[in-house]
Amino acid sequence: MSHASAAPRRYSYLGPAGTFTEAALRQVPEAEGQVWNPVDNLGEALNDVVTGASDAAMIAIENSIDGGVTVAQDALATIPGLRIIGEYLVPVRFVLVARPGTALSDVSVVAGHPVAYGQCRAWLDGAAPTHRHLVATSNVQAAADLFDPTKGVDAAIAPPGIEAHYDVEVLAEGIAENPDAVTRFVLVSRSVPVGEPTGADKTSLMVELPEDRPGALLDLLEQFAARGVNLTLLASRPIGDRMGRYRFVIDAEGHVKDERVADALLGVKRFSPKVSFLGSYPRADRVAATIRDLHDDDTFRDARDWLRGVIEGTRDGEA
Repeated sequence: MSHASAAPRRYSYLGPAGTFTEAALRQVPEAEGQVWNPVDNLGEALNDVVTGASDAAMIAIENSIDGGVTVAQDALATIPGLRIIGEYLVPVRFVLVARPGTALSDVSVVAGHPVAYGQCRAWLDGAAPTHRHLVATSNVQAAADLFDPTKGVDAAIAPPGIEAHYDVEVLAEGIAENPDAVTRFVLVSRSVPVGEPTGADKTSLMVELPEDRPGALLDLLEQFAARGVNLTLLASRPIGDRMGRYRFVIDAEGHVKDERVADALLGVKRFSPKVSFLGSYPRADRVAATIRDLHDDDTFRDARDWLRGVIEGTRDGEA
C-alpha cells in the first residue's frame, strides 16, 4: 500500500532572491528542498507563521554595527505564540552596482536599504560626495530599482553576487565601513516544545519591569548574576503606553533545561509577571558558556536534594 509523502515545509523570508535573509535561510539544513516564500517585509513573514501559511520565518534580529533590529524585537514582544528555534550569522558585505556602461562619475542617486546605506555612507561621501540616497525595501530591491525608470537611480548598494540575478556591473567592492560586520538572524516558528541542550545554547526573553523604582533593573539582572548566567544582549524597548515604561530584550547564555538557567527564569518570573519566553536554541557560533563549579547542574541538584532531606528529616541540616 502506498503512502502519500509529507507536504513540503514552507519558509518565509525577506525577498527577493539574493538577500542576506535568503543567505541565512540557506544555512538551515532542513529547509533544503522545501518551499521558500519571499515576502516584502518582516511583518508579512511573521504573519505567515501566525496564520499557518508558513511553518517558519527567517528574520534579522541584530547587527554587530547598528545593534538590535527594533521592528523585529517589538514584533516578537507583541505577537503571541512565536518561538525562536535557531540563529544564524551572515557576514555583511556590499558592492556598488550600476547598469552596464555607467561610470562612478555618473552616479548622483544611489538606492539602498537604510541599514546598508548607513554602513556604506562614509565610502559614498568620498566617492560620490553629491549623491542622494533613495530608500529601497531590501538590498536586492535596490538593484532592481536600477531598471525602474520612474526611480531615476544611477547606482545601488547590493550584496556580492547580485550580478547573478540582474544585468549589472560592479563599480566598487568592499564599500562597507566595517569589513567585519555581521547580521544575526533567527528562525521563528509557532510555539513548539523546547529541544534538548547542545552545550552551546542561547535563551531569549522579553521582560517588563514590574514597577518604576530605583534599583528595579539591578534586581532583574541579579536574577541572572546570582546563578552565573551571562547575558549576551540587554536592550530596552519602549512599551508604548506612556513615557518612561520599557521592556527589556534579553539573550542569556545557556538553555532553559540547564539548571542554572531554569532557576534564573523562575527568579525572573517571580520578579516580573510580564515575562515572555522566546526560545532556547543552539548558538550560531557554537561557543559554549564558561560555567563555574558552583553553577553547574550537579550543584543545583545537590542543593535541592539537601533541602529535600532536611524537610523529610533524612538529613541533619548539614551539607
